[in-house]
Amino acid sequence: MKTLIEWTQSTWNPVTGCSRISLGCRHCYAERMAKRLHAMGQRRYRNGFKVTLHPDAVAAPLSWTKPQMIFVNSMSDLFHRDVPLSFIRAVFEVMQQAPHHTFQVLTKRARRLAVLAPTLPWPPNLWIGVTVEAQQYLGRVDCLRQVPAAVRFLSLEPLLSPMEGLSLNDIDWVIVGGESGPGARPMCVEWARSVRDQCAAAGVSFFFKQWGGVRRTQAGRKLDGQLWNQFPAATSRASA
Repeated sequence: MKTLIEWTQSTWNPVTGCSRISLGCRHCYAERMAKRLHAMGQRRYRNGFKVTLHPDAVAAPLSWTKPQMIFVNSMSDLFHRDVPLSFIRAVFEVMQQAPHHTFQVLTKRARRLAVLAPTLPWPPNLWIGVTVEAQQYLGRVDCLRQVPAAVRFLSLEPLLSPMEGLSLNDIDWVIVGGESGPGARPMCVEWARSVRDQCAAAGVSFFFKQWGGVRRTQAGRKLDGQLWNQFPAATSRASA
């Protein structure tokens, strides 16, 4: 499915639904959207925002002939405790079978990711990331460093606190964004600048997604008058 998310091109949701785990989940856009789709009678959201597996959607990218960046599970978390290892492995095997695409997997369940990583295939077209919305969750980055992915990235969205002393060793890409939608919590410009400058010092690609707010398109995407749309070089660390 085509998407308006600025750092990807399409979404693929073999799993839908999730549960709240940390501060960034308070105003979850996926939960709001799932409730809306449930009310509309969309069959994939018949369970609302409860974790639901969709085996019929697992092989979908194999039929997409045009190469594209694909955000995996924009409406869920592949490493949620209710997603069996066998299902996760099936999703990874499809990514391995579709080398013409670039797959971007993002999770808040960094510990489970690190534990399961040795049991999964890691093709060079798979980028893996963790969400770190506040300083107290920096431990997720250490878990990410244990994973043999070709590209490792951080999503600091919604950015809810300063990120001073952010260790970017073995990290290839950082996305920063403010919270959007009803009840959006503000992001301080100093927080975003600090992350940008830490990325520059470490030679890490930096992508500024949005300021956010109730009307995110009005707030725009420029940081200090400039768009920051850097992407990582797709290095094959896993096969090196």
